Amino acid sequence: MKHRQLSIRKMVLTATLAGLAFVLSTFVYFPSMAPFQHFVNVLAAVFLGPWYGCLAALLAGVMRMISGRTIQAIAGAVFGPILGGLVYRKTKNIYLVFVGEFIGTAIIGALVSYPLMKWFYALDAQSPFFYIPYYAPSALVGAAMGVLVLLILKRSGTLHRLTEQLNR
Repeated sequence: MKHRQLSIRKMVLTATLAGLAFVLSTFVYFPSMAPFQHFVNVLAAVFLGPWYGCLAALLAGVMRMISGRTIQAIAGAVFGPILGGLVYRKTKNIYLVFVGEFIGTAIIGALVSYPLMKWFYALDAQSPFFYIPYYAPSALVGAAMGVLVLLILKRSGTLHRLTEQLNR
């Protein structure tokens, strides 16, 4: 019974964070940037871990694709919470979640986007490194916002209470 309640809590938070990422990324629009996706990814990596965090990013990316974005909405979102969540699980260091989100998005996500854009949209950017300069600022800004919120929650003691409650 306890495991089932934990799973339900994590699924509900996963769906909530996916919805938040979708809404913020859709209605607070920056050309070629989705910093709020990375903001939510950092929160998801800490609260949910790598796999539920990835699921939240995948759900948000699919919703963004349905609303007219390219497959980059998924490719640029899913690797950050995996890497950030794995790093946080191992170290419990909020700053390293930032590094994981940045590398997962700005490097891995950007490199994965190149062949996907070529296959699905016939866009040849001439270099697998083409998307890195576009992904890096978004990941940098969004991950920094996420870390800032987590640090505020940590300082107030709320971060510990929330994670304890989520994992009960």
